[in-house]
Amino acid sequence: MQVFISHSDSDSLLAARVSRALQKTGLKVWNQGFDLLPGDNWAAEVGRALEMSEAMVVLLTPNSVSSSHVRREIEYALGSKNYSNRLIPVVVGGREQVPMGKVPWIVRQLPWIELADPESGDPEIAPIADAIRNRA
Repeated sequence: MQVFISHSDSDSLLAARVSRALQKTGLKVWNQGFDLLPGDNWAAEVGRALEMSEAMVVLLTPNSVSSSHVRREIEYALGSKNYSNRLIPVVVGGREQVPMGKVPWIVRQLPWIELADPESGDPEIAPIADAIRNRA
């Protein structure tokens, strides 16, 4: 199963750490920070990755909930049978950090996983990996 990591550009370092940690659990992860090369057609490659993926981890931060790219990725996942029950919202640094009014209403209805301290070493990824596998 391929997992798509949706995040804002300003959260690229965190997304890279989450991607590496998920890969260590045996999941295949697509992350634009790793998988896009200079000169690639960004929109085409992201579109292809969205089509090929079967689960999405959305890193919810103040920056990502303001990103039109993240919103479009969420909309794609919600409308695709490939992602059925496999949109995993991960709130970074606690819910109080994320402006709830900017989170799509349907995402607010889903069970969230909390990633408490994004700056400390490797993120605690087991709940995210378990959620992806349990919904497969």
